[in-house]
Amino acid sequence: MSKQPFNSSEMMTIAASRALTSEDVCFVGIGAPSAACNVARLTHAPDITLIYESGTIGTAPDVLPLSIGDGELCDTALTTVSVPEMFRYWLQGGHITIGFLGAAQVDRFGNINTTVIGDYHKPKVRLPGGGGAPEIASCCGKIYITMAQSKRGMVDKIDFFTSFGHGEGGDHRQRLGIETKGPSLLITDLAIWHPDPETKEFVVTALHPGVTRDMVQDTCGWKVRFSDVVEETPPPTELELTTLRELKERTAAAHEERGR
Repeated sequence: MSKQPFNSSEMMTIAASRALTSEDVCFVGIGAPSAACNVARLTHAPDITLIYESGTIGTAPDVLPLSIGDGELCDTALTTVSVPEMFRYWLQGGHITIGFLGAAQVDRFGNINTTVIGDYHKPKVRLPGGGGAPEIASCCGKIYITMAQSKRGMVDKIDFFTSFGHGEGGDHRQRLGIETKGPSLLITDLAIWHPDPETKEFVVTALHPGVTRDMVQDTCGWKVRFSDVVEETPPPTELELTTLRELKERTAAAHEERGR
């Protein structure tokens, strides 16, 4: 356990990083997923293979990328392949164990919206879109999702289906012929969630230090289910917290230098 104070965002990133192992081949989303995956690589999972959508394989960035086109990814990768090869052979070929995604909206079954808020034709907000996320959600062995909790982000019904999770729940994926496991873990700034084995609805299995059940419910747009046994997430260790903070400091310094 670290003696330094930590915030909820740091707890979320570190909790997410712990879900990864050196044996994983992980398709990494930009933002919070990228931070979690690289903390894992720099601490307990040094042999993890990180893959970004632009075709970089075995990437080991010293700073967090601004986008999938960031030169840091290609510079530090073991190899870079074309985007068609990345998707057709590596992703659709079943070579990737974990897809790590963020979301603008997510529902209780792990369906993700990163396209629009509101009506598609007259949206309140137009978001960056799916990119490769729809294929990642269908083709990776498992999907991990990380995001900060809010009622506008964790909603009863997403405004647009960008990336298919468990659909309506139950065996919906299987009925559509999708053979991968789909959303298997949701890590927020307040809690850790796993899908119910039968219904596939996300259930809270652990609360981060200092978090109450009411805090989770107050920032979620559906009626939250809690596991029969709800554990407390172990707080960050000194190594985890230092690694994350140093990574973010290097990133901020590098991006400031590029902007000059």
